[in-house]
Amino acid sequence: MRKLKQVNHLMGLLRPAIEDVQARHKDAVLVDAGSGNAYLGFVLYELFLKDAASGTLLSIEGRPELTERAKGRAERLGFTRMQFETAHINQARYPERIHLLMALHACDTATDDALVAAVRHGADHVAVVPCCQAEVAAQLKEKRPVVAASGSMSLLYAHPWHRREFGSHLTNVIRALTLEAFGYQVTVTELTGWEHSLKNELILGRKVHRENRRARVQLERLLAETGVTPKLTRELGVKPAVPSAQGAATEPSAPEASETPEPAGA
Repeated sequence: MRKLKQVNHLMGLLRPAIEDVQARHKDAVLVDAGSGNAYLGFVLYELFLKDAASGTLLSIEGRPELTERAKGRAERLGFTRMQFETAHINQARYPERIHLLMALHACDTATDDALVAAVRHGADHVAVVPCCQAEVAAQLKEKRPVVAASGSMSLLYAHPWHRREFGSHLTNVIRALTLEAFGYQVTVTELTGWEHSLKNELILGRKVHRENRRARVQLERLLAETGVTPKLTRELGVKPAVPSAQGAATEPSAPEASETPEPAGA
């Protein structure tokens, strides 16, 4: 029942994005990355695709038993435009063009894999609820900030408990800023009440520009100042700003116009 409440609430938050995609694309392609039992996909299909003339929902899940179970359920329900692929998110065969990509509680770097797929395939809309962010916390344990005038930044994650919480928060800040750098307008909010899920942060992105150079500069500086290199930024080729001789990260040069508009009709 907790999962159903989360999914139903997410549908309400996703409605504007789905309606936008269906209005602008004759055969909308929706992707549920790390779909598990495909609860999210089945509710979405029932609400938005079942009575529509077109549109495809692709569910990607690495565990074959869950894929087969979901396939059988889709056949019984007559959901003929639900497709299933057994693959890890970073190894899946994605459609050339994705219009909406979702990932609900994809664990640790699997959320990064979903975001990479969204960026590389030009998703109009992105919605992720991250889970189990451990990679950055492990990097914080091994490193200290490259830029720290007094070294006080490291006090935020000196204790294991703080390191886990700070690493989780920093991971999601980097994810949101990365989406902005690649031209998305980003909203960060809660998915549902904390009593239903402790992993409750929802990151929504809508593609509005080709890129945002100001956000790219901010992202590169943040990576330099914290000394972390998450999988998302590694995969998308974003590197930390280069420290200057004085120890401060040097901003890459960026023209005054920081945003390149997305071409009309894209």
